[in-house]
Amino acid sequence: MAALWALGLVIGVLSSGTGLGGGFLVVPYLVSTGYTAKLAVGTSVCFVLLVATSSVAAHYREGNVDIKTGILLAAGGIIGAQFGPTILNHVPDEIFKRVFGVMMMGLGGWLVFATKT
Repeated sequence: MAALWALGLVIGVLSSGTGLGGGFLVVPYLVSTGYTAKLAVGTSVCFVLLVATSSVAAHYREGNVDIKTGILLAAGGIIGAQFGPTILNHVPDEIFKRVFGVMMMGLGGWLVFATKT
């Protein structure tokens, strides 16, 4: 229990500081501890919702929120989010792990090589 709390603390700091949401760390951790992909994703979404609520309040206090853009992005995201769980229910865990891993490597590569110094 304490390990989960500590992990949540670390991921909360990282996700609120990077805007990555935390799911990129929570999902692999939960899968590695025996959760199915479906349960790991659903649990991660719960975590992200609660952490994001706190994070947006902190960023708002710092003047780091463009509310109009956030609402427009969220409108599309809310609609799109209705399809993700249905799609995930039709994807075997092994395929999910591979696709998730490739997405993470692709995003990591993009961040490394698209950054202008």
